[in-house]
Amino acid sequence: MQNEMKKNRGFNSLYNQVVKNGYDFGTGSWAVATNKVQMKLNQDGKYEPRLIDRSVEISAEELRNLEETSLSTSKKNESDVAKSLFSGFSNIKYDQRIGYYLGLYIGHVSEKSYRTDGSSGGFGTWILKELLVNQYIDGVIHVKKATATNKLFEYGISKSVEEILAGSKTKYYPVEYSETINYIRKHPGRYAIVGLPSYIMELRLISEIDPVVKQSIKYTVGLVCGHQKSAKYAEFLAWQCGIKPGNLDNIDFRKKRNDAPANQYAIEVTGKVNGAQKTIVKPMSELKGGNWGEGVFKVRASDFTDDVMNETADITLGDAWLPEYTTDSKGNNILVVRNPLIKNIIEEGIKNKTVKLDKVGVETIYRSQSSHYRHTRVELSYRLLKQKRKGIWVPQKRVVPNASVSWIRRRIQDQREKICLDAPLFYRTAVEKDDLEYFVRKMHPLSRHYARLYFLKRCYNKAKRMVNIK
Repeated sequence: MQNEMKKNRGFNSLYNQVVKNGYDFGTGSWAVATNKVQMKLNQDGKYEPRLIDRSVEISAEELRNLEETSLSTSKKNESDVAKSLFSGFSNIKYDQRIGYYLGLYIGHVSEKSYRTDGSSGGFGTWILKELLVNQYIDGVIHVKKATATNKLFEYGISKSVEEILAGSKTKYYPVEYSETINYIRKHPGRYAIVGLPSYIMELRLISEIDPVVKQSIKYTVGLVCGHQKSAKYAEFLAWQCGIKPGNLDNIDFRKKRNDAPANQYAIEVTGKVNGAQKTIVKPMSELKGGNWGEGVFKVRASDFTDDVMNETADITLGDAWLPEYTTDSKGNNILVVRNPLIKNIIEEGIKNKTVKLDKVGVETIYRSQSSHYRHTRVELSYRLLKQKRKGIWVPQKRVVPNASVSWIRRRIQDQREKICLDAPLFYRTAVEKDDLEYFVRKMHPLSRHYARLYFLKRCYNKAKRMVNIK
């Protein structure tokens, strides 16, 4: 054992620095950088890179590849990569909050049932379909229903419109792309990939060291992401519907409700209840865990990114969380377009009336994600400072560690961190006890304190407004 530890001292040091400290996003990049690493779901339902065999030595070159393909240790940040990708395009613009852009839009797909079958405006599936039918790509790399029984979803390749449609909708569930990316390395082609900010960024870093991947990934469709969830989030929601852990077969995280605004969606779960297969639909408002700000079952690394708008993607899609759009129960997307060909496809769609889009400005796009921007970019400074004060190594971000965040917002950050760290521990015990209420009871004081902090914040803001009025 000691010889094995000495043999991989460099890897172990990097692993402790990135993975043990909670800075790894579980994308699968390390298992692409070397075949001596594989991705495994840990006991808390999060993907981690692990050595396939501890007796195998990681070479100096492989260690460099791991460092270069990890968002936390790469010498390049999102601004560096985005500049190299997009700054040369004619008429490209730049804003520090959203990155490069050729066009900004809000709206939905009018064609067929893309909007109805999607989480919001249907643009993710529609863009992929347009790329495929116009023969710009041979296939799509996206999240699909898993073939294995130990997980619900996984990355896979679709080569038909029907397959693409089957993979529509947002999945708040951990996935990793090492198997799929390693497949295309052996079977080069023209692919589009869908991913969260960390996934797209780390794929860009992989492309820097692997020319086959760089040549094969033609287009990237990025999603806006408040934070990543562990597999226990889906399990917890289903348990509240009567489907115990181990009995969940499928989940629709964003079931649209015709009688409610777009941001008041439901979930649909399918699994065994007392031995019988059942499908249950419940509004998220009736379930615990729906407060996105609390971050129950959040992947810890999500608190250490400063990329709000998936800045290295050819197009970024998100929900139009604006009052003028959420009243429409069918949903609408925000679009940040950086690739000229994708912009042409969208403009053609507007002309042909297959899509309905409003051209908007930077402020409108920013406003649709303002809370996300405050947490991810502004308040990251305090989270980094907390780590440094504890003597914990922190990755270099585009935000400088400092305590400039207000007192009440610092306390909110503290509570979010406590919820993130404590929830998995309480949940493990709840599963062991087969007692959902145990978890609910343990989480209640944390949620109550979180709500009190927001009440204090509202009181403070109200008093501040009153002073300004006087």
